[in-house]
Amino acid sequence: MNLEPIIGLEIHIQLKTKSKMFCSCSNLGENEPPNTTVCPICLGHPGTLPVVNEEAVKMGVKLALALNCQINRQSIFARKNYFYPDLPKGYQISQYESPLALGGHLTIVKGDFEQRINLERLHLEEDAAKNFHFKDKVLVDFNRSGTPLAEIVSKPDFRTPQDARNFLQELRLLARYLKVSDADMEKGHLRCDANISLRPAGEEKLYPKTEIKNLNSFKAVERALTYEISRQSRLWEEGTAPRTQATRGWDENEQKTVEQRDKEESADYRYFPDPDLPPLIFTEEAVSDIQSALPELPQAKRLRFVKEYGATLADVHTLVEDEAVADYFEKAISEGRSWLEAENDALGTSEEIWALNKQKLTKLIAGWLLSELFKLMNAEGIGIGDIKITPENFAEFITLVYQRKVNSSAAQIILKQMFATGADPSHIMEEEDLTQLDDAATLEEAVAKVIQANPEQVADYQKGKTPLLKFFIGLAMKELKGKANPEKLGEIFRDKLR
Repeated sequence: MNLEPIIGLEIHIQLKTKSKMFCSCSNLGENEPPNTTVCPICLGHPGTLPVVNEEAVKMGVKLALALNCQINRQSIFARKNYFYPDLPKGYQISQYESPLALGGHLTIVKGDFEQRINLERLHLEEDAAKNFHFKDKVLVDFNRSGTPLAEIVSKPDFRTPQDARNFLQELRLLARYLKVSDADMEKGHLRCDANISLRPAGEEKLYPKTEIKNLNSFKAVERALTYEISRQSRLWEEGTAPRTQATRGWDENEQKTVEQRDKEESADYRYFPDPDLPPLIFTEEAVSDIQSALPELPQAKRLRFVKEYGATLADVHTLVEDEAVADYFEKAISEGRSWLEAENDALGTSEEIWALNKQKLTKLIAGWLLSELFKLMNAEGIGIGDIKITPENFAEFITLVYQRKVNSSAAQIILKQMFATGADPSHIMEEEDLTQLDDAATLEEAVAKVIQANPEQVADYQKGKTPLLKFFIGLAMKELKGKANPEKLGEIFRDKLR
């Protein structure tokens, strides 16, 4: 039987405010001793009144607009009623019939094409406390209770576990660019429940879904969905496809989902408007102000890097993954352009010089940044913001390579010294005597010595063993102390040995 997975996601993003959603307690409780960032409001004491965190609302609107959602002009908080040890009031303040925003979409990249994932809604709510389970007891830390959350509910637009993982990674990147959340799954800043059902390919009908919980990493999301597809496929083949909604948890140790409890319907929560909180009213002007202040978003930045700089799709995806890296890249590009224009001003206008060189220069900057510089950073365990090489010096270094003032071996030496000291690349080149030799007579003299000293290899080369060319170039490079251009040496050898 040909079955099609139908997957939707429910994502909670912890908003990066200074205080909690409805009280003035610190929102940094995860770094403090248990039950120290609490007050009567977030502990649910009778008679206390919540006050909405304005900054959390602004962050929610910012996230909703970046996700192309429609902001509701009137948004209402509701009480979601259920009993659990981590819920001190016996209800959670959330939103139901009138959420912060409706609709929206986020685009993910699948190979060479894009896929649009549509959204149902985005609403604000408070987080519950955190339970710690021991053999015979459960301890509760209320530091997290009342933390502001944005819940995003997708439509069931995913057809593969990989698509779901890609969506979450793109959403994490978006939240970080907006600076509304660190969106770190390992720390619980981004949490996800996945809903999945199967149906015969070609059918439009939706079958009862299974919700998967305890997904605390991107790998866990992908593996849990893959497992659940396999499990439900077996049930379909056996004629016992799921007939009711259910909830299962992901067991990381066993790498499988396990039954938890029946899935609740919304009616089970007995939602009703919270009488202690007035509606949120948004004017057109207020929404427009937030919209106009949005930064350039990841996908827009990727497209601009390709169009403006001629960067490859593979490079831009890595560059944009970290906003600081993307900024460093752009500054290096700008400085590199200035260097080129200053040294070639007699060859045309600045636009003409840039048009002629931008693709090669961009490729060099991206290549050295993402390979060699990343390699040095990873070895030290530091990020782009911690390195001693300024974008200006990195651009100067790339210009030396681009203009062939140093060869690749010398460039490696220079970059390592720059990384260690932050020194100027031109000074290192001069002090270490690494300037590439371009004197034709000197190069030809070295080539002649190699040819004279290796008559047998020369004879073999002339009989057709052309791979020996690398052997000759290596000897010549040794003769010239590694300061020659290997390509130029190759040209001279080929000319002399014809």
